[in-house]
Amino acid sequence: MSKAAYVPPKVWKNTQSGGQFANINRPVAGPTHDKTLPVGEHGLQLYSLATPNGVKVTILLEELIALGHAGADYDAWLIRIGDGDQFSSGFVEVNPNSKIPALLDRSVDPAIRVFESGSILVYLAEKFGAFLPTDPAGRTETLNWLFWQMGAAPYLGGGFGHFFAYAPEKLEYPINRFTMEAKRQLDVLERRLAETPYLAGDTYTIADIAVWPWYGQLVRGNLYSAAEFLAVDEYPNVQRWAQTIADRPAVQRGQRVNRTWGDEASQVPERHQAADLD
Repeated sequence: MSKAAYVPPKVWKNTQSGGQFANINRPVAGPTHDKTLPVGEHGLQLYSLATPNGVKVTILLEELIALGHAGADYDAWLIRIGDGDQFSSGFVEVNPNSKIPALLDRSVDPAIRVFESGSILVYLAEKFGAFLPTDPAGRTETLNWLFWQMGAAPYLGGGFGHFFAYAPEKLEYPINRFTMEAKRQLDVLERRLAETPYLAGDTYTIADIAVWPWYGQLVRGNLYSAAEFLAVDEYPNVQRWAQTIADRPAVQRGQRVNRTWGDEASQVPERHQAADLD
């Protein structure tokens, strides 16, 4: 006996629909509880979790430190989104959207809050003069791909990833719909990376840092366990690019920060000094 087709009501009402993240999804913004965020000794205070969006920032910070930018040293505090840490009053003050990552730059007075991972990447790249070309053509191409990722990732994460990996039941229509889009996006990258070693051209930039945790990890089999399903062998240039970036020491360090799963050696829940990663 088939299930009856869903008919939307005239006015939507919130109901718990199940699924892995049902307990933290709600239709309103703002804090749910009072809690002050911790502050360390460095000018840069990061509040995050090692999701694809979170590791964008820690990878960039580790890359900046590797280049010798002492001011890029940072404290990384763990935000457990499953426990609702992102809804604390302190976190909401830094990011009213209650999403990780969030950055507070206390090296300036008054302190500057930066939220949305793409905004954080641009802010840090401009602050330290690295990984974002200064010539108009190079800068624009870098930002083209950065904003492509910011617009495309909701289809990959909230669309494909949700229905393929996290939804309480497998539904053919949304899985097919978002798989088609995920593969189209991979083809966009494949065609671009057939022309250039990196997304913005010959130089590794914040565009690569933004895209890699999503699409690079997807084709390397480290996201949603979907590599076989998506036939990622059809994208050899994306795979080449993904492995090149994965081999960078700063990338290997950055993706361990604020991580609380996987083998013990890969987990660094908080980072306050370089030795925490050694």
